[in-house]
Amino acid sequence: MGTGGKTSNAHVISSTWQHKHVHPMVDDSNLRRDIGELLSRWGGLQMAVKNQWGGHDSLKKSHELANHLLHLFSQSNVITVEEIESFLHESLLLSFNTEIEDGSIEEVAEQLMILHEEHYLRGSH
Repeated sequence: MGTGGKTSNAHVISSTWQHKHVHPMVDDSNLRRDIGELLSRWGGLQMAVKNQWGGHDSLKKSHELANHLLHLFSQSNVITVEEIESFLHESLLLSFNTEIEDGSIEEVAEQLMILHEEHYLRGSH
């Protein structure tokens, strides 16, 4: 039944994901909104929410993910894209029992990094 290797009950998403660029803004409310917009366009996350892979409160969990990302960014001005990728991977696995293997975690992490860097640079002058 498995494809070899480790067996998991996690959902695997391998469909293509089309990314759109997000235009970052200056204050935290705009950063919060931009993070939410980016996550709302992430096909893998939205599939997990729609199919309630995180249970009946999957939508709430997706909003919590956005809040956790904002908190992560506010805790440190120095964060790497690899840390964001790890955070997204772990969050999807723990909250939605989902592994996404279509490259979208890396795409979303890169876009989140751009949001963070531009917000931090604009906020520092």
